[in-house]
Amino acid sequence: MPDTVEWEVLVVDNNSDDKTRETIENFCLKYAPHFRYVFERQQGKSYALNAAIRQAQGDILAFTDDDVIVEPTWLETLTKALQRGDWVGAGGRVLPERGFSPPRWLALDGPYSLGGVLALFDRGDKPGQLDWAPFGASMAFRREMFAKYGEFRADLGPPPSELRGEDTEFGYRLMAAGERLWYEPSAIAYHSIPANRIRKEYFLGWWFGFGRSSVQKWGRGASVLGIPRRYLTIAKIGVSALVTIVPRWVFALRPEQRFYYKTLIWRKAGEIYESCRLAQQQNGKVKERK
Repeated sequence: MPDTVEWEVLVVDNNSDDKTRETIENFCLKYAPHFRYVFERQQGKSYALNAAIRQAQGDILAFTDDDVIVEPTWLETLTKALQRGDWVGAGGRVLPERGFSPPRWLALDGPYSLGGVLALFDRGDKPGQLDWAPFGASMAFRREMFAKYGEFRADLGPPPSELRGEDTEFGYRLMAAGERLWYEPSAIAYHSIPANRIRKEYFLGWWFGFGRSSVQKWGRGASVLGIPRRYLTIAKIGVSALVTIVPRWVFALRPEQRFYYKTLIWRKAGEIYESCRLAQQQNGKVKERK
């Protein structure tokens, strides 16, 4: 960062039981005053992020994860657009770690890309307005956005919740309110991809959870002709999967294409599961009131 810009890095210890505190505090002493230790007892990524937001002193808050390596210019390029009044948030590029080679069934670009499961975010080489919410490994917002629209949802994000998407939900919340977010491809973070994530079971489980979290974001909705909206949603999801996705999965020729459609089926299964669970939960509450 330029010498004229004051900046700090907050590292959140989310109630770890190892040497996290000792490691971070030693680092903070070595690189004071730019690094600061924050402790959050309630475990969960959203709780950790929200704790950092409350303690941060800057007007612009940038976010990254503990399993990425950023370019030396990452912080400057990611936040540059936010120093003007035109943009309230920004997303950077998240690429796989150098040297990573995906298996044949996994596409990381093109129409069948599943890079989002690995927290990869690449909207091309050209900067401009985002039509897609940025990912938590490389994103920034003006501080007042959290005061205006609230913090990250604690019912989303790992752990203990199985539901993901706390980062993108906040971005879409801003976009739905008419706020503008900037895409900065030169703000690059390289995401670590451990071997245990390059398994089909991991991707299918991720998409099932993504389907569940999508239902949580939709809300309940009004009844139609006395029929609860959730029951109509379940029927709509099932019909959509059978008519549009299953045939494409069955007749797909290339392995990456076939697996892509399979993940979409798992997503629909997650949506149906969560819709059923919430419908049963709502029915239980109605019976209790009666």
